[in-house]
Amino acid sequence: MKIRKFLSFEWEAIAGILAAVAAIILHLLHVVDEQVILPIVLALLGLLFINFMRHTRNNEITAEQVEQTANAITNIQATLKHPDVILIGPRNLRSENEQFIGHMSGDSIWYNVCLSMYKPQPLFDALLRPALENPMVSSVRFVLDESQKALWQTDILPKIEACPGHEKVREPRWCKLSKTVSFILSDNLQSGAAEALLSFWGEPFMAQTTEQDVPRYIFHVQKGSELLPHLVELERNCGRGREL
Repeated sequence: MKIRKFLSFEWEAIAGILAAVAAIILHLLHVVDEQVILPIVLALLGLLFINFMRHTRNNEITAEQVEQTANAITNIQATLKHPDVILIGPRNLRSENEQFIGHMSGDSIWYNVCLSMYKPQPLFDALLRPALENPMVSSVRFVLDESQKALWQTDILPKIEACPGHEKVREPRWCKLSKTVSFILSDNLQSGAAEALLSFWGEPFMAQTTEQDVPRYIFHVQKGSELLPHLVELERNCGRGREL
């Protein structure tokens, strides 16, 4: 390391400085006159110019390499396909849900969600209230299984009516739904297109407790995914006697 550091010194510049100092001292001591100093000064200027040109060329080469690397990275990123669906694990469920709801806009569809999940006030405040208070959300439409009517009337609806923005919530569409698929579908402000949070009932995607079913894993369906039209069709077919 010491040898490498030693070799990295600008010996041309150091030699030039030493020569200049020696010439000045000799001139002050009247050992040499101007005719001797002038060639030394010109030689020093030549060395400095050569050193400058060398560093300029090295900087140009470095800049070209950086540009080539940046272009290569851009080309690689362009060829990489963005995933259609992203799996969200237990550690990031709350933050992902909050971020998704915070970026929702327009009409939102809440299909076959487990209402018991919103029964505790802290979970209601964290998972549903932000959608009601989000000024970019124009409506909240629930599509629910008929078995959840009592829970909606006794626990969920009173909480909704006590929140600002409760007028956004439409009367739920009651259907006979199998406990298989659940999702929240809405336009996303950041992506400018429809996205969804998709979950499945039962293990291992949902943990079943004595009081409520709690999602353990969810899927963030990205914009442009081929799955989104199927989710829309699933919601439209509710109440028509068939499900996808």
